[in-house]
Parts: sequence; C-alpha cells; structure tokens
Amino acid sequence: MYSTVVCLLSAWASLTAAQTSTYYSPGVPTAEPIAGDYTGVYRPRVHFSPPTNFTNDPNGMCPVVNGLVLLRHAYTRERMFKDANGTWHLYYQYNPTEPVAGNQHWGHATSQDLYHWENQKIAIWPPNNTTFVYSGSAVVDTNNTSGFFPNQTNGVVAIYTLAHQTTGAGVQNQNIAYSRDGGYTFVTYANNPVIDVHSNQFRDPKVIWHSATQKWAMVVSYATDFVIGIYTSPNLKDWTHASNFSHHGLLGLQYECPNLVEMPMLNSTSTMYLLQISINPGAPLGGSISQYFPGSFNGTHFAAVDGAARINDFGKDNYAGQFFYGIPGDENQVSLAWASNWQYTSLVPTGVTEGWRSQMSLPRRNYLANVTSIGYDLISTPYAIESIFAQELAYNSSLGNATLLLDYASTSGALYFSANITHLTPSTLQGTVNLTFTSSVSGEFISLGSPVNGDTWIDRSHTSGFENPYFNGKFSANGQFDSSTGTWSISGVIDRSILEVFVNGGRQSATNTFYSDSPLDTLRVGVAGVAGSAGVSVGVWALEDTWAQQADGNGTVVGNATMGSGGGYRF
Repeated sequence: MYSTVVCLLSAWASLTAAQTSTYYSPGVPTAEPIAGDYTGVYRPRVHFSPPTNFTNDPNGMCPVVNGLVLLRHAYTRERMFKDANGTWHLYYQYNPTEPVAGNQHWGHATSQDLYHWENQKIAIWPPNNTTFVYSGSAVVDTNNTSGFFPNQTNGVVAIYTLAHQTTGAGVQNQNIAYSRDGGYTFVTYANNPVIDVHSNQFRDPKVIWHSATQKWAMVVSYATDFVIGIYTSPNLKDWTHASNFSHHGLLGLQYECPNLVEMPMLNSTSTMYLLQISINPGAPLGGSISQYFPGSFNGTHFAAVDGAARINDFGKDNYAGQFFYGIPGDENQVSLAWASNWQYTSLVPTGVTEGWRSQMSLPRRNYLANVTSIGYDLISTPYAIESIFAQELAYNSSLGNATLLLDYASTSGALYFSANITHLTPSTLQGTVNLTFTSSVSGEFISLGSPVNGDTWIDRSHTSGFENPYFNGKFSANGQFDSSTGTWSISGVIDRSILEVFVNGGRQSATNTFYSDSPLDTLRVGVAGVAGSAGVSVGVWALEDTWAQQADGNGTVVGNATMGSGGGYRF
C-alpha cells in the first residue's frame, strides 16, 4: 500500500538558487526528465501515464491564491496545481526503478488542459533507501504564516508523510518542506517532524486554509484505526489536534487519502463540504475504492449528513480520487483518480510488454445534487473533453431504433461516445442502448449498455490480454432517467486499455481497465425498443493523440529538460 501526495505551486517569480543532494540510487536521473516510449498498444492517448515503471494514486489539492489554482496529487499519487499562466502541475507517486509499487518518488508533469502532459524531472526523491516519501499536500503560503517567505507571496509549503523503515514496523510521521521556485526544489524544515504520534499507520495529510477561522486545517488518516484526524495550525509548523471523524461508511482494512473540499449543490446557492476517504481492501467488488461523505466543516469539526457509504464509481479501477481544492466552493470542482486496483495493479501486462504500469483517470468536473433517494449524489463528468476532439466520426440526431457501425482503426484509438434519448415519460420509459467495441483481428470485445428503465452494465470479460481471479469481468449500477427533463443518456471515453462511462449526466460513473491481445478498432451502437415518441441521438468523436506532438521518430517522449534544471531536493 502506498499513499502519497503533494500540491505545489508554479509561480516563477523569486526563483532561488538550485539545491542539490546526494542521491542514494544513482541509476535514476534527477537533473532531467525520464524519457518514455509512448508507442505501446496499451498506452492511453488522453489519460496520463508515467514515462516508465510504476505510478499510483493522486491525492489532494491546494487553494486558489492570487489567481493560482493548486492541486495535490498523491503518493505516488499525483499532486497537481494550476499556476498563474494556466499550467496544471501534476505530481505523482513514482517508482522509477521497477514497474511495481515501492521506492516512492514524486514524479512531475505539467499541462495546459489536463490532457496534453509534458513530463518534467523528478520533483522529490527519498533521502535514503530506508525512508519512503508517502502522501501529503502542499499549500501556497500567501501571507507568509510560516516565516519561510519574507519576500514572497507565492511560497509553497509541502506537508507529507515520511515512512521510516529503520524503526521496526516503519513509523509514519508528518513533515514539511518549503519551495521558493515554484515547486521544483524543496528545503526540509529543520524541526521535522511537525506531527508524530509514534504510529506505523498515520499518513496522507491534506491541508487547506480555512478562511473563517484564519487557520490551516489538516485531515490525516490513522489508517487501521478507521479515524480521520483533524488538526489546526496558525503557521504550518505547530499543529493542534482538534477532532476525529471515525468509523463511517465502509471500513475495509484501512482508511487512506482523506480529502476535504467545498463544492456547490445543484439548484442551490449554498455549498457543502465533502470528505472523501479511500479504503483498501474492502471495496464491494474487492480491493480498493473511494467513498464520500457530504457534510459541514467549521474549521475544527466535520459533520456528515449521515453515516451512509456513498461510492464514487461502480467500476473496479478508480481509487484515491482527489480534488483541486483551490477552485472556489461555489464552482464545479475538478478531480483526478488513480485508474487501477491494488488487487492486481502490479500484475497487469503493460509492465512486462511496455515497461510501465498504471494511469490516471480522466479529469472530471464534480458537484453535488439531490437526484436519487440517497440524496447528495456526487455528479461526475469529463472535464472539457470537447477540447481534444480531433474528428467527428459519426453523428445521427434521429437514429431511432437502428444500428450504427463504425471502423475507427485509423484513429488514435481514443474515442468519445454519447447516446441520448429524449422526450421520455413514465409511460414510454422503454428500450435499450448497447455499445460494443471489437477487435477486427481477434474478435475480442468489451460491451456496455442499459435498458432505459433498468441497470447499466459493462462487460470486459471477453478480452484475453490479462486474466486474474480478482480482475472482475462484469459490472452494473442502477440507472434512473431524469424525470425533470425526460432524458436518459450514456457517454464515455475508450482509450486503448481503459474505459470510462458516465450515465445520465454523470449520476453514475465507472472506470475499468482492459487488456486485449489485439487492438479494438470497430464500434457497434444498437438501439432497440425505444418508443416512437422519443428522440434518439448518437455521436462518436476521435480524440487527439496527446503524446504524439512530443514524441521523436521512434515514439520516445523526452520531456522538458529546461524548466527547473539543476534543481533537487535537500533533506
């Protein structure tokens, strides 16, 4: 299990002299980005994946300060933020030496749109081979509450877990470091750790600024105690325990990656706080999953509306999702998640055939809405997906009860698809929509669909590239059409080896990886039994190959060797 995060700022004023350190693993470059071969048949084209070897969860976000939006991604989970120039920064838990979890570093990539990523050099590495850098977060200390930035308003403080393997069971404590150059180099605080409860299951701090109390607030996991601790601080260095949130929802084996974010409610001028907690193992389908709790936060205590477990995703490959917390609470929040599952992530075939494992989900927009009997549903849809449409492959605004066939072999292998049924009433709520993606070479396929008045299903069991007893093949979730508008819809993205599906405008979503021996290259959309009074529209768009513009003639992506060159991490 690995949990790490950091949210960092990219503001380029006040760059400091680069710091260097002796690195205990000299085979891993730290002065330039690690190059990656992005030609593999499983490589996603619009989802982020590391240049080589292994990544896992994203985690956490930072606030908007002076126009800067920061996102913390985790433990070798991604950490992200958006700087004043509109650049999103993603940091991620990264093992640069093997395609399996371990040897935690913080990788780094940047993007203008959350789809076209540029690999940067490793941002933070472990101080030795017996201490691991686990998850955490980072904030922009605009008012210099820490005292680290006497001549700056854009200094960054990272708050993270160090796991000390030399202390027997591996004590985990919370530490801070500060950066004056936009998050490329850090200096550790001389009086670390800032919180130490002498536990080997104490990790993943997420820090936010709570303006009403004018203090920093931290949520951190006492993992196997099923407790989320809440701490407060005036200066990021001195922390006071304020309260606990414990034993809510699904427990599994441990709580991980808490994330606290304020977000809007649909059809309301008020906002709510949402506390997201990931568990592993213990998901209903096995392995890892994330759950969320809507509620209120007063700076010291979080109160959930109830004790129910609300699950983010009805697929198998969505864990430790984190929000860009810096977005104002009355605007839709943006999130990413790690698109894999701890039950089999170190076994999937990409590590052997292509030298990398695991990817991030699509970036998503999120808000809360009271649209089902459980209330306070988290609505999740792709973030600005239309910005990477490369070509309209098919569109029919009046398909009716018919079939659409499409060959997409000449595209990047990444598609966005959408099917909508309108003018429905309770008496005409009938019919089915089914989509099948097939390999013309091997006949392998994945499929999904739904009766308009029933459950949405996904079936990945007919691909042959990976078999594992935990690699569940079939998934379903209850779906309800929008009675207020009389519509039912299903949409999503297929991207070589990952499928994300969104039902009824994001009321339900599912993330599933898949591995076929031969590429999927044909699509069949079939509609049947829909009432004649209803309208049926179907569209399919090819998506850009977002890595192609950076690749050389051999398909190798080198990354950016100039930004932050010469920097390092100083313990």
